[in-house]
Amino acid sequence: MNNGQTRDFPSDFIWGSATASYQVEGGAYEDGKGPSIWTEFEKRPNAIADNVDGDITSNQYHCWPEDIQLMKKAGMKAYRFSLAWSRIMPDGKGKVNPKGLDYYKKLCDGLLENGIAPYVTLYHWDLPPVLQQEYGGWESRETVKYFGEFASCAAEALGQRVNHYFTINEFLGCTDQGYSNGIIAPGLKLNAKRRNQVRHNMLLAHGTAMQALRSAAPHAKVGIAENPVFMIPAIDTPEHVEAAKLAFRERNAHFITAVMEGKYIDSYLESEKENAPEVMEGDFKLISAPMDFLGLNIYHGKFVLATPGKEKPYMVYEEYPGDSSVLFQPAAMYWGCRMVNELWHPAEMVISENGLQGNDHPDWECKINDLHRIKYMREYLSSLSRALREDIPVKGYFHWSLLDNLEWCSGFRPRFGLIFVNYKTSQRIPKLSYEWYSELIKTGRLV
Repeated sequence: MNNGQTRDFPSDFIWGSATASYQVEGGAYEDGKGPSIWTEFEKRPNAIADNVDGDITSNQYHCWPEDIQLMKKAGMKAYRFSLAWSRIMPDGKGKVNPKGLDYYKKLCDGLLENGIAPYVTLYHWDLPPVLQQEYGGWESRETVKYFGEFASCAAEALGQRVNHYFTINEFLGCTDQGYSNGIIAPGLKLNAKRRNQVRHNMLLAHGTAMQALRSAAPHAKVGIAENPVFMIPAIDTPEHVEAAKLAFRERNAHFITAVMEGKYIDSYLESEKENAPEVMEGDFKLISAPMDFLGLNIYHGKFVLATPGKEKPYMVYEEYPGDSSVLFQPAAMYWGCRMVNELWHPAEMVISENGLQGNDHPDWECKINDLHRIKYMREYLSSLSRALREDIPVKGYFHWSLLDNLEWCSGFRPRFGLIFVNYKTSQRIPKLSYEWYSELIKTGRLV
């Protein structure tokens, strides 16, 4: 049990929150902003729950000064947000929109003036539709090339304001969910061969952006924000831990393993056979360029059991009939960080996302007592503190999300925010979890 002198997190630990442009900005057609693939996707009937759109959503485009003051009041020292590519380059290439850049400059300046560091994500799923229409989006290396140009443009404009960049958020969301399962923009259902090429091109886009940022912002640290499938050993014994580590490496072979090891491992190539992606000379030199930090988006975990003597030395438990609660596994926080550290030894890690949805609404006193979120945060962060006690180099935590927002195809139904948003008026109401998080930031103690 903690006493008043004990901290669970060091005093220099970076506490922040995260959002994404399409989900919170609004201002969808203001000041020269172009559309995105989401602007097109949301026109499809029932593509987004309740047929809502991102025209206004959380309205951060107009409410950013208030949002910054709420972050400051909570004691947050960092804010992770993404750039809307088409706000800066309406067609995804060529002409630059000065008003779009001005918005992000003002946002960064406002953050810095209040002691909050901007952590910028270059791509969080909102591709300019011109690139989708002309080149097939991420099916083409042309889009990869233009992403590098966008990265350079943004970094040059933001200059010394930004010292941390994430190139891409969640490869799986960009690829399988959008190009194979069709449940998010652009809503395609490609075959395995084409899907795998999209996967490869997204890795290449990360590498291309890394190269661009090294040139345009040599002062900045660069990484990715990835959500691998996290594995938890069924029992904390050497054989189950090694089985879980092997399962983690193989299950994520197409994304984080490929980035960290600079190749597609044999098990992935064997499983995909003739559907394996085409790789050009020099691709993996770009893809595996050393990063300054690794961002992990940690929500779920799967249990793994060692199966010695079997053809595959592990079993991953995929489903738990009748018990959806097991999707939320606080142990995934500890084991995710530990396995990444033991496999690849990154210099630094941050938890770039972690959070819980709810159906949060004000009570008759205009208060939102989201105790379910506090319970979730306490348990996951307790798991994270274990990783820190074992000297795993996790330097910060970004809660998802600062604000209630448009949760992609689920619309406005799930509320992930520390701060409630009235979507009709843009009113902000801090939830009880906001107060709990503020106390954690102030004391470094889990209570």
